[in-house]
Amino acid sequence: VYSMSSNFLSVGIDVGSAFSFMSIVNPSGNLVFKPFKILHNDPDSLKRAASAIKKAEELESKKSLIFLESTGIYHIPLFCYLSELGFDVSIINPLITHSIKNIDIRKVKNDRLDSISIAKLGLTPNLKCSKLPAKLVLELRYLTRKYYDLTDERAAHIIKMKGDLHVVFPQYLDCFPQIAGKTSLMLLDEYGSPNRLLRAHRDALIEKISKASRKGLRASTERYEFLMTAAKAAKVFSCQIDSIYFNIHTTIGLIRNLDMAIASILNQIHSIVDQHADELLIQQVLWLQSIPGIGFLS
Repeated sequence: VYSMSSNFLSVGIDVGSAFSFMSIVNPSGNLVFKPFKILHNDPDSLKRAASAIKKAEELESKKSLIFLESTGIYHIPLFCYLSELGFDVSIINPLITHSIKNIDIRKVKNDRLDSISIAKLGLTPNLKCSKLPAKLVLELRYLTRKYYDLTDERAAHIIKMKGDLHVVFPQYLDCFPQIAGKTSLMLLDEYGSPNRLLRAHRDALIEKISKASRKGLRASTERYEFLMTAAKAAKVFSCQIDSIYFNIHTTIGLIRNLDMAIASILNQIHSIVDQHADELLIQQVLWLQSIPGIGFLS
């Protein structure tokens, strides 16, 4: 929250994906320069924007504060660029900027005018702003978001595979409620259909079940017998569609690839945590983990 008096230059930037518009106003809300278009992928354009801010500071003999409207991801590179140049940059919640824009009678978006509105908004006393989190926080944030994206995608594939099995081999779901387990995926991948399971060599299949499940011969034999009963029942009640078996095989490949990607992300998170073990943030994470029910990622 900015509670200081408005004795500074307010730089408002309306951020887009490929370009932004920047306006600079003095403490009275008057434009110092006309709105300036910043091309994000043009280094010269970025340099000119920074030079314009410095020139305004020299001209008005005042410090500048820069305000960016939060735009999901597009404001992040610009925030980092300006911050690294030593400017004081803050982020404004779009709900605040939109409430100001809604006062205006115009209905068509105008980037130039919006940048002016943001600059004038920056002069508002006690304006609620935020900063980008520290780099370590961002590193962990993007990894954990990707982790949950992939786990959600994995869960969606499992649901789809259950639906496919309900058509071609519904009895299998009684044998393996957790169809994405190691043993289940092995059986579906190598055998798949009831007919192929029934034709499989008994001892060889029991050995594979035992190896995949890490269970003894007795438990594996019981699982085999249960599986054979289910396969025979599927000969009576199911709809055998070869394309569905093909889809199941494809889904298994996707699940396994996702498992490798998820494991890789977890390893990267642990690596970053280990490298920054002395950071306060990491120590806080470890302290939280000491509370029952709180895990490493939660």
